[in-house]
Amino acid sequence: MAGLAATFGSGAMTNSIDEIEYTDLILATGTNTTENHPVISYKVKKAVKRGAKLIVIDPREIDLVKYADIWLRQNPGTDVAVFNGLMNVIIKEDLYAKEYVNGRTEGFDALKAVVEKYTPEKVEEISGIPAEDLKKAARLYANANSASILYAMGITQHITGTDNVKSCANLSMLCGNVGIEGGGVNPLRGQNNVQGACDMGALPNVYPAYQQVANEDVRKKFEAAWNAQLSPKPGLTIMEMMAAAGKGDIKAIYIMGENPLLSDPDLQHVKKELKKLDLLIVQDLFLTETAQLADVVLPAASFAEKDGTFSNTERRVQRIRKAVKAPGEAKADWEVICGISNKIGYPMNYSSAREIFEEVKKVTPSYAGISYERLEKQGIQWPCPTPEHQGTKFLHKDKFSRGLGLFTAIEFIPPNELPDKEYPLLLSTGRVLYHYHTGTMTTRVKGLTEIYPESLVEINPVDANKLGIAAGQKVRVTSRRGTVEAKASITQKSAPGAIFMNFHFADAAVNMVTNPALDPIGKIPEYKVCAVKLEAA
Repeated sequence: MAGLAATFGSGAMTNSIDEIEYTDLILATGTNTTENHPVISYKVKKAVKRGAKLIVIDPREIDLVKYADIWLRQNPGTDVAVFNGLMNVIIKEDLYAKEYVNGRTEGFDALKAVVEKYTPEKVEEISGIPAEDLKKAARLYANANSASILYAMGITQHITGTDNVKSCANLSMLCGNVGIEGGGVNPLRGQNNVQGACDMGALPNVYPAYQQVANEDVRKKFEAAWNAQLSPKPGLTIMEMMAAAGKGDIKAIYIMGENPLLSDPDLQHVKKELKKLDLLIVQDLFLTETAQLADVVLPAASFAEKDGTFSNTERRVQRIRKAVKAPGEAKADWEVICGISNKIGYPMNYSSAREIFEEVKKVTPSYAGISYERLEKQGIQWPCPTPEHQGTKFLHKDKFSRGLGLFTAIEFIPPNELPDKEYPLLLSTGRVLYHYHTGTMTTRVKGLTEIYPESLVEINPVDANKLGIAAGQKVRVTSRRGTVEAKASITQKSAPGAIFMNFHFADAAVNMVTNPALDPIGKIPEYKVCAVKLEAA
């Protein structure tokens, strides 16, 4: 996450997937690992079987709860308070890693002053987690020789997403868990090459390898490499682009492999904003909801129809090889981009993905030692600065990339929208095991749609009884922004007062109702908490 750049550089896993299996303790928060990252969840289960402790912090009774030593069921959007409470206990009971804190970090006194206020009793009032459970979890975490924090979008998709991530980092550093095998702060990436896209500079404020756009020396380096004049001004994030389109400040948008008309919050508004554009280009495998709105649709090749590299969640750069021919006029993304660039006057005359990778190595220090020859045998984890380097299993071994690890004192801020008389329930959104993101690919797979054919509204029996709703009945979910209908699933997974929906299905587009309020730093919308009312359709 961008907000952690000073300490953790990239939002990548500090450690490796294999280390999860052999750590002493795993703290999983905001990650429904078994459904969203099944391979990693297998490692978690193997670790537990081997004797590792597992703490789960999640408002829903996800599958991992069955394997947990302790489950902290917090009220949605109260993560900062929970982490401050854990640190309050660890500092008060003198369980923190003093030598590590004194020698490798800064900002501890400011952190201590803030977390002092977050007693287990106060945190119970805010989060609903019993004070004794919080103490037990804090002691478990602090007493482990190595402890790995796993998190995903349940942590980041809040107006306090950056604060939540920094809180994870605070806890990990407090107990000396960053820079050791089996430790660290490990975000589980939401899609197969999100890490690679970020590494290559597909963020508004950085060039490849997280080199800042605003840094003049960096900019000059890229101007020389690309033979072009570059702006010193960082660009816009997705939600900022949509707003700028609505105001007429942006006239054209080129969307690749993204379906904002299903994945962005407050969809009615997004649709209006996109319709104001002079030109909308969509490059995708299928005619998505967004592609149907486009002026130009460019057919793209899938992962199995092109050559190149993907970089996964543990920073591992891996080769992908063309297995089948792309259908019709579909081309690899790089070929389409180069074709357009050549037409508009900036020559991009690459002959292969391999040739592009050779340039990547020259401008991306963390990739400098990686080559196609080396990737033939196995993937390599960056940073890999030289051809002799074996890659980096875990980051920050002897020191942080910024020198000292920075503690950040953070106060709890409630979610942007809380329940009231008119909208008495909290809605959270996420994924299910059988489908992926906006369903562009998975809802076209017969077997998967037979197993999980439609969107469901997960409702606690207490609320279902109160509202007279039966399992399988069509219900209407309404927020201040819109309404969506789907069938009810009566389950204990969600707590009373909370409902859950997935965002995979266009005919029950949950993002019609979600809140577009943004984290001020990461600019990520608050998908995980919004106030709604529920009624029989």
